[in-house]
Amino acid sequence: MGKVRTLVLRAAGTNCDQETAYAFQLVGSEVELVHINQLFRHERRLSDYQILAAPGGFAYGDDISAGKALANELKFRLADQIRQFIDDGKLILGVCNGFQALAKAGCLPGIRGSIRQAITLFNSDTGSFQCRWLHLKVPDNSKCVFTKGLSGVIQLPMANGEGKFVPADDASLQEMKANGQIVLQYCDRHGELTPESNPNGSVEAIAGICDPTGRVFALMPHPERHIHPTHHPRWTREGLKKEGDGVQIFRNAVEYAAKL
Repeated sequence: MGKVRTLVLRAAGTNCDQETAYAFQLVGSEVELVHINQLFRHERRLSDYQILAAPGGFAYGDDISAGKALANELKFRLADQIRQFIDDGKLILGVCNGFQALAKAGCLPGIRGSIRQAITLFNSDTGSFQCRWLHLKVPDNSKCVFTKGLSGVIQLPMANGEGKFVPADDASLQEMKANGQIVLQYCDRHGELTPESNPNGSVEAIAGICDPTGRVFALMPHPERHIHPTHHPRWTREGLKKEGDGVQIFRNAVEYAAKL
């Protein structure tokens, strides 16, 4: 096949679509920004793409709760297309508001073979919007396609007020852990999980998860905001990296999709 095609989903209130599109273009994908109404009107077909990205922002003003209105549209108007997209072996990425929407639509964690909500992203323990850089690590048993080859501690920024990861029950959490679906955890610069390094009180410091296939991945921090090494606020003190820590997430997706 030709170049990998990525659909970056837009709706009223999304505001990280251009940065997300740029990140995918940087690693070789063709990208189209598609408003969700274009899918409803059949002006664009989800099946024509290999990657679906739900970017950050405040879709529909986060009315009701963060990502909930967009989640309802995904669940009640696009569920069949999304399920077919996943069944066809394709990839989905959700960032921040995109994570909130995918979780509340039941697309993640995708356990027990059904689309049902088993997690949520709730008001952070700080009680306020948090915008700061974080340290994150990938657990050894993660099966996520997007984080292949990532090791040690990476740094990405967060910008949210409803980022606290909460599972529906302990059984759901244990199933995700057993499946290797925990993809990113908040940590300190040494890779240790500490209360101080958990910015929102997330259960088990979870910052990102995938579905059982490893092909549907969502995270609260923003990988598209650490693409160039100069994006990091301390690059003049800590040295200039070859590339930002977020690049590998997008590169992995495009390289995987190119083999479909």
